[in-house]
Amino acid sequence: MIEMEDLAVLLERLCPMFVLLDRSGRMTRVGPTLQKLRPDQPMQGAKFLETFELLRPRSVATVPALMASSGAKLHLSLRDEPRTALKGLIVPLPGEHGAIVNLSFGISILDAVRDYALTSADFSGTDLAIELLYLVEAKSAAMEASRKLNLRLQGAMIAAEEQAYTDTLTGLKNRRAMDHILSRLLAGTTPFALMHLDLDYFKSVNDTLGHAAGDHVLQHVARVMVEETRGDDTVARIGGDEFVLIFNHLQERERLDSIARRLIDRLEEPIPFNGEECRISASVGTVLSTQFARPDASTLLHAADLALYAAKRAGRATHRFYESGQSSTSLEPLERAATPRSQEEAGAGQGGARNLAS
Repeated sequence: MIEMEDLAVLLERLCPMFVLLDRSGRMTRVGPTLQKLRPDQPMQGAKFLETFELLRPRSVATVPALMASSGAKLHLSLRDEPRTALKGLIVPLPGEHGAIVNLSFGISILDAVRDYALTSADFSGTDLAIELLYLVEAKSAAMEASRKLNLRLQGAMIAAEEQAYTDTLTGLKNRRAMDHILSRLLAGTTPFALMHLDLDYFKSVNDTLGHAAGDHVLQHVARVMVEETRGDDTVARIGGDEFVLIFNHLQERERLDSIARRLIDRLEEPIPFNGEECRISASVGTVLSTQFARPDASTLLHAADLALYAAKRAGRATHRFYESGQSSTSLEPLERAATPRSQEEAGAGQGGARNLAS
């Protein structure tokens, strides 16, 4: 016959949540994992039914009834920690040696592992709980990997969408973005102003200093426009040297004229490039969304274009508003200026982008 001490050693290896009971219901040995649930309160020597509350079978309320319930599935919890649900099975020992109760966490194992910092070493090697823990860890790892992948994909989609709406040279919105913003504004009730700006004398920059200088000028123009507009305004490059600015909730002509004038003044300042000075200017045409009963994008853009060419016809470096009844037939063909005034003053033969109108 195996000695009780040897039995306890075996149980610690095979059933780390066991309880050895004597005939009075006192716990004479407790498995190491079970004791981890109460590290500061030794269970050995305590009464089983005073430590655990037996939930089912409800008929078991005394030690004799407990000893007589061999083979029955027990549902119980710690009396001072009811949320820790346990399952168990009691097997009487021969003679007067009491009984063995083998406990497990059942479906509450994940909570127990988290709450009591249990590891695989706290369970029997044949316990299915180990497999469950591995599955949970694998699922958690897969979900985390999936979450990170989704974040990367989302970031890539946002970046791709942002790139699709951005002019790569200047960092401004592009024509596609402008169309989208304009459609959204027209679908609502927000009044706005649309400003069409075209650079004067820009062609000479490319002709005399090359495309690198032209790119430098366009980037400078973009910075000026951003600095002279509000954060919620739209600044878009829609062509080589053409730009559209959209001002939400702005209809005052004086303010719009002031903005256009500041833009023109700043763009007429010399732009240094590789020891040379690039000189440009700008013509600006503006239309108000409230000038039309039912405006659409093409109507507004055409009206701003008419105002722009009225500004060019007036001598460039000017700003004009669209006026009702204005049409392309009322505009005389533009005479392209051969050189800006600064070039005439400088004299022929000097370097720099100072001749030819755009």
